Amino acid sequence: MDVPAAANVLGTLGAVCWSIQLIPQIVVNYRRHHAIGLQPSMMMLWAWAGVPLGVYNIVEEFNVALRVQPQILTFLSLVTWIQCYYYQRKWSVIKSLLVTVPLAILMGGIQAALIIALRISVSRHVEWPMTLMAVLSAALLAAGVLRHYWDIWMNRTVRGISFLFVGIDAAGDLFSMLSLFFQPKLDILGLVIYGTELVLWLGVFACGGYYNFFPWIRQKWFTDKSRHSRSDQVDSATATVALHDMPSSTSVFRTATSGEPDGLRPRAGASIHMNSNGQAETSLHADP
Repeated sequence: MDVPAAANVLGTLGAVCWSIQLIPQIVVNYRRHHAIGLQPSMMMLWAWAGVPLGVYNIVEEFNVALRVQPQILTFLSLVTWIQCYYYQRKWSVIKSLLVTVPLAILMGGIQAALIIALRISVSRHVEWPMTLMAVLSAALLAAGVLRHYWDIWMNRTVRGISFLFVGIDAAGDLFSMLSLFFQPKLDILGLVIYGTELVLWLGVFACGGYYNFFPWIRQKWFTDKSRHSRSDQVDSATATVALHDMPSSTSVFRTATSGEPDGLRPRAGASIHMNSNGQAETSLHADP
């Protein structure tokens, strides 16, 4: 199905999602001044994944949005990766830049060289290098997400990662896949690249529901139930005390004791009388 307008719109949506996917995570890291739970290896794998993905999308002449998309992925992944070292290992800003900038230049140079080489191979009808680029892209993207699966398994929770970021990234994969259906030729390898990561992100959502959301719901339900139970007990005790304190000829306030046969003892009463010296004296007696 060749619908260039639809391909460009969906590809642009995918590129926009991938452009902003890591921004929420970067902002979260900046605000809390740490990157605990975020795997630097995942970010580095994604940064390198942008290299073969960019080569593949450019040589295959995908729509412009999908050609730009891998470059943004590499840049934002490098930013997030260096945050892990800046916050967790206390690297200085200068050291972070001295590591990141040359690495970004190296990745850009490798991608440019591969684009030239693979265009030559395609013109000579040699297809396996393009297949290799697609496989490398899918493998590196999947490895990045799978690294987080290991952290989930070890800690039995989805920690450190922004679910907003996961949702945006998954949406980017979905839009990118849909855009391929409107290209002049359906690219199966392109579907595999984006589809692999989409499935893995859906798995992360499932883990978040199992380890994070459902326990939170259960805890909230038991907390609310316990709070209502304590409230009912307090109301019952208040009502009982109020009943006993009511002045009535038929109410008897008694306290349990082991000295009485029935476990109760009568309340002591008091009377006042005058002694022989004219002074008032108080005496106690039991109520009949």
